[in-house]
Amino acid sequence: MISKKDITKRFISYVTIDTESDPESNTTPSTEKQWDLANKLVQELKDIGLEEVTIDENAYIMATLPSTIDADIPTIGFISHFDTSPDFTGANVNPQVIESYDGGDIILNQFENIILSPDYFEDLKLYKGQTLITTDGTTLLGADDKAGIAEIVSAMEYLVQHPEIKHGKIRVGFTPDEEIGRGAHKFDVKKFGADWAYTMDGSEIGELEYENFNAAGAVVTIKGKIVHPGYAKGKMINSMYIAQDYINSLPRLETPEHTSGREGFFHLHNIKGDVEETQLHYIIRDHDKEHFEARKEVMKNLAHEINAQHGKDVVHIEIKDQYYNMREKVEPVMHIVDIAEEAMKSLDIKPIIKPIRGGTDGSQLSYMGLPCPNIFAGGHNFHGRYEYVPVESMIKAVEVIVKIAELTAIKNFEN
Repeated sequence: MISKKDITKRFISYVTIDTESDPESNTTPSTEKQWDLANKLVQELKDIGLEEVTIDENAYIMATLPSTIDADIPTIGFISHFDTSPDFTGANVNPQVIESYDGGDIILNQFENIILSPDYFEDLKLYKGQTLITTDGTTLLGADDKAGIAEIVSAMEYLVQHPEIKHGKIRVGFTPDEEIGRGAHKFDVKKFGADWAYTMDGSEIGELEYENFNAAGAVVTIKGKIVHPGYAKGKMINSMYIAQDYINSLPRLETPEHTSGREGFFHLHNIKGDVEETQLHYIIRDHDKEHFEARKEVMKNLAHEINAQHGKDVVHIEIKDQYYNMREKVEPVMHIVDIAEEAMKSLDIKPIIKPIRGGTDGSQLSYMGLPCPNIFAGGHNFHGRYEYVPVESMIKAVEVIVKIAELTAIKNFEN
């Protein structure tokens, strides 16, 4: 299988290219710099020997590895995204390679005293003795999801070099703007032409996920009235105070920092305001569809209650659904999850089957007609300075991709 040196080199060549996406942009991709990596990937896919390598006007990349057997085998796909999160800078990424990790603190940045410690990030203890790639403490790393891209490209290269391995037609897809919720928006499922696919976008080795949050975004706008504070009695309406009432009226323990597993939440992630107007930006998440709908009603009813208290329409709320739980679309074709689980077990990887506390391109693609579970890419602590990835986990992900291709051919499912 691929060497540690080769996959490390490939991964670092990706993460040192800044591909941060921008939620305020209306273009696709949302940032021009995403083209830098996209164009590099197109050339690399051609160089390793894939066919039908295309990139469209929105930077969606597709490629084909032809079947090695003359049989009616389902076409499967592997998908990852090449943008990085706008939550933390992805410019000037300077990866550090930690050989034979000793299990202790890792100094990411001595000057700023930034330390990656197993005392806080306990998952580090799983990787003692392995090779870790970390940040230098000033940027994110970009393992989400450039680790996934490195794994897919490496797996395809391996299969090209080993035509004796029996597999059906395999499609590869790389997308922009996943981190801002648009990764699947312009994905051409018909053109991709796969019966099912897997996103390589999970975290810890062994993760296998086929259910995720139902998701919506809410913007609560509170209108106030500004007058001179010296003469404000009975006249001024301070929108920030009303906003505070709105915030405090939602269940305080139903927030991200107090929930886990399948528990949903309300998350206030941005506030901008003054006396005249305040805006609250929320995301609403729940795995259960009925609870999800109930959460939206709670926010709407609260707006009505506050308006009734003030005798006027001071609170306006706009809620837009973002994506839904893909479990509904995957359960009817559970053999695609079973194949991935069997692939992991055959490689002595313990499958960790759990709900995603977030979203993935796969959730939207599943509702677009392409069932798409999610598989680990190996990284931890995404979207921040403490992000890292064990090289051994990336190698195992490559092996899983190859094994899934083999098992799909062996089982020879009917289309």
